[in-house]
Amino acid sequence: MEDTTEQPARSPLITHVSWGRMEVDGVGSGKDFKLYPGGGRPWDWSETGTRHSPGIQPADVQELLDHGCTVVVLSRGMELRLETAPEALRLLEKAGIEVHMEETTAAVEFYNRLAESRPVGGLFHSTC
Repeated sequence: MEDTTEQPARSPLITHVSWGRMEVDGVGSGKDFKLYPGGGRPWDWSETGTRHSPGIQPADVQELLDHGCTVVVLSRGMELRLETAPEALRLLEKAGIEVHMEETTAAVEFYNRLAESRPVGGLFHSTC
């Protein structure tokens, strides 16, 4: 008998990260990305009013939740200048989401490990 159970979509792997440039399997290359199970897209900060301070906005993380993430990795930038708005953290906590905040290269390594077995989402900023 054939197993017809649908497997959840995998989160795309980040294949390269350096200052100002990232490459994501199946998504492309660019500077900043929103990634989630099944895909991702470039992260345009102007869509949600994200700035280094107060940082990542609730609408940024809501998009990850909308794609079925159960764990989220938030990069803080290469020089740790990107903050996360308290409202965004409260949204994730209220949804029961496991959150990890790291410097970008560490965030990429952690995200890629999680992507092997869990529906992970992430916001990645490849400069400061």
